[in-house]
Order: sequence, then structure tokens, then C-alpha cells
Amino acid sequence: MARLPRLSIPGYPHHVVQRGNNRQAIFLDSTDRQQMLELLETQARQFDVAIHAYVLMDNHFHLLLTPQTVEGLSRMMQAVGRRYVRYFNDRHGRSGTLWEGRYRSTLIDAQAYLLACMCYIDLNPVRAGLVGQARDYAWSSHAHYAGLRSDRLISPHPLYWQLGNTPFAREAAYARLVQEGLTAACQQELTDSVLKGWALGGADFLAELQKKTERRLSRSKPGRPVKS
Repeated sequence: MARLPRLSIPGYPHHVVQRGNNRQAIFLDSTDRQQMLELLETQARQFDVAIHAYVLMDNHFHLLLTPQTVEGLSRMMQAVGRRYVRYFNDRHGRSGTLWEGRYRSTLIDAQAYLLACMCYIDLNPVRAGLVGQARDYAWSSHAHYAGLRSDRLISPHPLYWQLGNTPFAREAAYARLVQEGLTAACQQELTDSVLKGWALGGADFLAELQKKTERRLSRSKPGRPVKS
């Protein structure tokens, strides 16, 4: 099957994942992870991309972000990818590719899935068995939203501000969402959408989004097309 053209529309949240080639480690220590965060901060600012959430795992990373221009996301990821590979190969005495092809991404309906996607990203280390709670993992944006530290990389989405009228209220409300976790169905939807590139949202969201792009947004139903 031909690969779908990448979908990127300014002003909408995008869920992004980039994996290491053959699932190899792309971060070997805290220095590598810090380098990635610095690259993301610099390039997001340069290409006008707001990063709402992130997690750096051993062999992949997730981002939740909103680009403000058509090419902002792709140009940011290209710049980060090239610079990080050059850094990683020089530091660790290796050569060749590091990434598993191009990054995967999808658009999500903010009202229905943005906070769920943030929780999904925060809970990655918990699902992987690295920590017992999201707050115990140092390399994600959870600590910023839980009030444990300030993270310059993060630009909170307006929906996060609606969780409460004070910083403490927002932090407590968000911590409860993460603690409650996600249903298996929601978790699967978020996984499938980013890996397969289908936009994630309800019928009204997809219909409105389709007016902005010629690219198909969801998988066609099996069988022959219905004749009019």
C-alpha cells in the first residue's frame, strides 16, 4: 500500500512519534536527553511550533504540538532529526542512520482528545514499567503540569488553562486525570491514529477538517463504493 502523504494543518494539535531504527536506543544517558530537549526548544521557537507535551523514552519519543504554519512541523522535525543524529554519532563514535524512517504524526480533535493525549504521553513510562507513577519519570512534561518544576519547552494549550482558575487547581485537576488513566479503547485509538496517520476525532470534526485538505482523513469502509 502506498504511504499516505503527511497531514499537517496549522492551528490544530498534532500527535507525533519518532522511533529509533530497528527499535534501537536513541538516548543512552541524561546528556543525550538534555540535548534533544534543547534542540526541540530551539527549533520549535524558530519554526513557530508550540509544544504542549513530550516524553523521551529509550528508543522513541512522543510530542503533542500545534504548528502555526503549513511547513512548521516538518521543518522543525527535519532540523531536530539532522542535528541530533550528527550530535549522537559524534558523541558515541558511530555512523549511519538513527531513525526508523520518517516520523509518524496525526491531527487530533482538541476538545475530545487533547487532554487524553497528554495523559497518554505522560503514562508511557508507566506502561513500559519504568516507573510506578508518571510524576516519577524525569524526562516528560508531566512534572511541569504537576507543579514540580517549570519547563521552558512547554506552551500549555488553552484547554489546560480551563482546568482551574489557579495554578494549584489546574495542577491538581490534571494530576487527577493522569492518575485515573485512560480506557483501553481510548489508548488504542491514540496509538492507532498516530502510527497509521488517520486524523482522530468525531464525524463533525473530520468533516470540518476535510474542507481544509484533499488528503483522505480516515480509513475507507471495506467493500465496493455505494452507487448513487
